[in-house]
Amino acid sequence: MTRSLADWLSYLEQLHPVSIDMGLERARLVLERLGLGRPAPRVITVTGTNGKGSTCAFLASLLRASGLRVGVYSSPHLLRYNERVQLPDGEASDVALCEAFAAVEAARGETSLTYFEMGTLAAFWLFERAALDAVVLEVGLGGRLDAVNLVDADLAVVTSIGVDHVEWLGDSRDSVAVEKAGIFRAGKPVLCGDLDPPPVLLERARQLGCPLRLRGRDFDLAFGEQLWHWRGVDAVGQPLEFTDLPLLDLPMENAALALQAFVLLGLPWQAPALVAALQRTRIAGRLDRRQRSWQGRTLNLLLDVGHNPHAAQYLARRLAERPPRGRRLAVFGLLGDKDLPGVIEPLLGVVAQWAVAPLPTPRSRSTEELQAALQARGASASGWSSVAAALDALAGQASEADEILVFGSFYTVAEALHWLEQIDQPARGA
Repeated sequence: MTRSLADWLSYLEQLHPVSIDMGLERARLVLERLGLGRPAPRVITVTGTNGKGSTCAFLASLLRASGLRVGVYSSPHLLRYNERVQLPDGEASDVALCEAFAAVEAARGETSLTYFEMGTLAAFWLFERAALDAVVLEVGLGGRLDAVNLVDADLAVVTSIGVDHVEWLGDSRDSVAVEKAGIFRAGKPVLCGDLDPPPVLLERARQLGCPLRLRGRDFDLAFGEQLWHWRGVDAVGQPLEFTDLPLLDLPMENAALALQAFVLLGLPWQAPALVAALQRTRIAGRLDRRQRSWQGRTLNLLLDVGHNPHAAQYLARRLAERPPRGRRLAVFGLLGDKDLPGVIEPLLGVVAQWAVAPLPTPRSRSTEELQAALQARGASASGWSSVAAALDALAGQASEADEILVFGSFYTVAEALHWLEQIDQPARGA
């Protein structure tokens, strides 16, 4: 019987006794059985607590602007699993993914693999068959023991280092940095966008003889009036500048990081094409502004998957820079393993009213817990049965001057995207 993509994903969810099982031995064994080598001549691996998705998207856009055939592997997805595997002609099709899963399934034999490991090996299988010039691999969790680390990176990129996933990565920036430095390879360049990288990360680069480029020392960005400027260094350390760049919706710190990564790959510098590539980079759910018509009014929404204190602090800064003409309302849901005070406190000063809801997973925090935490801090917070119900409530009271922020988790944003799809459908009988 031929499995559909939905059938495969359901099967993968039940394949391994636990969803996260850190280690590379099992996946490496299956990789060897598949006979897979390098997925492309250039491999860029990106890790970090926040900013991985936009950094990968910016870098892929820059590489495509140079005429390269590029593959991107990222996680998690919002609406479709296909989002995780980007090929030169777009998202991997259902048919291609099913073929790849079948190949991995045939090769694994009795070796048990997690959902993420199966998906990573399937992506590598597709990449190797796509005749790519470069792949950009986003680490799923940590770095050292993540399945993408089966492939040696030509360039290792660390976006930021914060405390998250403490049960897997430890409860300090030092322990997190050790895991992220696991993607470094001897003699290969390392790029770090954190302005205060832990010494253990720098020491690991030194031990491996990795040429190291640091934000604030080797490259950085600065802002002017409605413009931003980039400075960096080429592969041999000579200074470069890129001035009077148009402002972007996605984090420009990550655009600066992607530009430095692009330079280190030694590709031709074609300024107009690179500016255009940065401007057209978009990611669903990252500072994602959308407008919709609702009962004769325009709704202004901002979707963001930020779900830890570092992301919340960044989001709060960006929101403070761009206040709405009216009120800012928030729809919020959070997983139980996330730092609730650390996520809500940066946003208290920029959100006037909160609507909280559980997420469609057993890992969700309850409505009561979210509401109590906000009310204890003096915030106005109402509780709802779902993200869709919270959106219905806020949409019903929002004026055209108001903005509705939806954030707290990939689950929160995914539910909002489903809600938007529903209101985009024509009414019955229309």
